[in-house]
Amino acid sequence: MRKYASTMLFALLTVTPLAHADIVDEAIGNIQQAINDAYNPSSNRSNNDDDERYDERRRSDSRQYDDRRRQLEEKRRRLDERQRQLDQDRRQLEDDERRLEDDYDR
Repeated sequence: MRKYASTMLFALLTVTPLAHADIVDEAIGNIQQAINDAYNPSSNRSNNDDDERYDERRRSDSRQYDDRRRQLEEKRRRLDERQRQLDQDRRQLEDDERRLEDDYDR
């Protein structure tokens, strides 16, 4: 039992510095990237790509909005034209009815 515990303790002490080394290595990499981005902002492609995608999505949304708005305006124009035609037909019908009544009353 004692041998097993010693082996586990030895293994644990051996692995722990490796885990710390990975954390330190990752932190150093992040610091280097931050310094690189600070001194070379034009090479920061990630933010530029995100901005470009955002701008493209906004332009696409704007085009879709404009297209849909034009479609609705065209539909409104057609409906207005139909309404004018129906109003004209109604007036014509009323005129015809009056003439018929006038002719009948004579």
